[in-house]
Amino acid sequence: MSENATKPRVETVVEIDAGDLPLHCPGPKSTLWDAHPRVFLPIEAKGEARCPYCGTLYKLKNPGAAIARH
Repeated sequence: MSENATKPRVETVVEIDAGDLPLHCPGPKSTLWDAHPRVFLPIEAKGEARCPYCGTLYKLKNPGAAIARH
């Protein structure tokens, strides 16, 4: 068994407000050394979205506000 198989995976979850839309990852606070290509994430319909590059899970704090904004 590899060493990675015994360690629990740490999931990054980021809560955002409707004012942070449109959502993209990496975000403006990300450091350059760990950046990946910017990808816009459709979060409005389900209230959450996962980045296909880094696996970060983004959740809307108030999904109803995002729908009303558009």
